[in-house]
Amino acid sequence: MRQEKIWDADAAQRYDTPGTGMFAPGTLSPTVDRLAQLAEDGAALEFAIGTGRVAVPLAERGVPVTGIELSVPMVEQLRTKADEATIPVLIGDMATTVAPGTYSLVYLVYNTISNLLTQAEQVECFRNAARHLTPGGRFVIELWVPELRRLPPGQKATVWRTDSDYIGLDTYDVLRQHVVSHHFRYDETEQARLYRSPHRYIWPAELDLMAQLAGFELESRHGDWSGADFTAESRSHVSVYRVPPTP
Repeated sequence: MRQEKIWDADAAQRYDTPGTGMFAPGTLSPTVDRLAQLAEDGAALEFAIGTGRVAVPLAERGVPVTGIELSVPMVEQLRTKADEATIPVLIGDMATTVAPGTYSLVYLVYNTISNLLTQAEQVECFRNAARHLTPGGRFVIELWVPELRRLPPGQKATVWRTDSDYIGLDTYDVLRQHVVSHHFRYDETEQARLYRSPHRYIWPAELDLMAQLAGFELESRHGDWSGADFTAESRSHVSVYRVPPTP
């Protein structure tokens, strides 16, 4: 399951759900508010910009945003909302593609670093963020916490969402730190549509070590974009890493 095949034209059309899910104001507004604050009047670079869920409202707040994105169909969907002059986008891998200029903020939201399926690629993603940042600049990652405590011996899957028209479950390979997310969508017919995406999960401590290897320091970690405490029960976190300022 190659990422560029997963995020095809069909996926790009399904991705945008205005006003609901990831696009609900209660989810999106705190994200944009926090990123605008962290940008500190500088420019921002979004890794895996997708259809512009975050980039478009962030740019509307006056933050200059550039993106890197592997999927051409996702960028085509973004172009229905903002042109190249407003939000420039480079097509490529977020671990290796270099955007022109320097930035005060690089950000990677909604678990997307886990789309890189090896530890080495994930480390390179940190290094790529570092090469784009000015001294004192920040790299922000939103990432879920693996739910291995919900896996009794012999069980390989967890169900993380059930709705009237949707079931989401994850299957784990704990030896390789891999997980495949399965998304079942169905209606009044007897048929369902299945979409799957592979990921490599990362524990917060491992993420911090990746950051150190790239020259970052952990500045803060919270349980959500609004600044809730990160605890042992948190299901995700927002971690802010910083390049040390020039002495």
